[in-house]
Amino acid sequence: MITNDIRYVGVNDHQVDLFEGQYVVPNGMAYNSYVILDEKIAVMDTVDARFGEEWLGNIAKVLDGREPDYLVVQHMEPDHSANVLAFVERYPKATVVGNAKTFTMLGQFFPDAPEMKQLTVKDGATLTLGKHTLTFLFAPMVHWPEVMVTYDKYDKVLFSADGFGKFGALDVEDEWDCEARRYYIGIVGKYGMQVQKLLKAASTLDISIICPLHGPVLKENLGHYIEKYDIWSSYRPEESGVLIAYASIYGHTKAAAEALGKELEARGQKVVLADLAREDMAECVEDAFRYDRLVLASVTYNGDIFPCMHAFLHALTERSYQNRTVAFIENGTWAPAAGKVMAAALEKSKNLTFAQEKVTIKSAMNAETMESIKRLAEELVK
Repeated sequence: MITNDIRYVGVNDHQVDLFEGQYVVPNGMAYNSYVILDEKIAVMDTVDARFGEEWLGNIAKVLDGREPDYLVVQHMEPDHSANVLAFVERYPKATVVGNAKTFTMLGQFFPDAPEMKQLTVKDGATLTLGKHTLTFLFAPMVHWPEVMVTYDKYDKVLFSADGFGKFGALDVEDEWDCEARRYYIGIVGKYGMQVQKLLKAASTLDISIICPLHGPVLKENLGHYIEKYDIWSSYRPEESGVLIAYASIYGHTKAAAEALGKELEARGQKVVLADLAREDMAECVEDAFRYDRLVLASVTYNGDIFPCMHAFLHALTERSYQNRTVAFIENGTWAPAAGKVMAAALEKSKNLTFAQEKVTIKSAMNAETMESIKRLAEELVK
């Protein structure tokens, strides 16, 4: 029970190994759905295709013999919309509520769908259920173009679609910040400007509860969650620290990364080392956005950089990486080129400060390399 009138009818998924085919979710996922009980009844979103019967069973239990009047579709991504037809088949008198782009996508996902009752709403439109009045606020590209969120003025609830979501099923307890950050940076991170617009619109509302489509319902300390979203969506560093992300073949580049880490720690800096070839890429990307400094260390490979470093840099630039200090460590036995390639990959990024000291290793570290590492450590501290 969320409030006296709002009930949770979502499901937990412990079958999924990769969310959206790429994000490791050891604690599973939650697909959230809600029912608003009033003179008229509204169901908020559906769930993943594999859990349709469980979801419909949850709804029936909450309805206790009543019939729903509306199904509000806030987001057409299949983990939330896959059971629209199953709902309509079960409750043919119900009206599906969405915007024009919602129904365009509905026709694309379900080209053979039977006719259904539809209500197409515009930005700012309202729907009265009785004492509950729902206001629909469009949130395009957070993170699909049809997304809208819904505000219930009576209970002061914001149904936030994918906003304020996190990885993890609801029957597993874990820290919100870490998995919400990885979720946000990975999935929504490119669309910071659009999230800022949504936060601005939400700031005009009296919100006591946030009901996302993934992760727990947020009822306490809402300022903390909103502050995190403001930081993430404005691309500001969240903490003071240095991520050293390295791509090494025989261990020499790794040794340089570790040596720099020790020099920085000796100077009182927080350091995170990331082996890009072995660690979860989404975690590495998350840490790059979390901290204010980034060191990229790569071996030269085919006159270029190692493939995992390519993937990492693409993940950063795709998500508008900016407002940080970046330094380079390159390695190459006969023609070191990694530093130049990595710098070129970031040349279109905004507001990056590049360290003057560039560490160049020719095969393996030596005394000269170590002195360069110490100079880089001093520069990063300053």
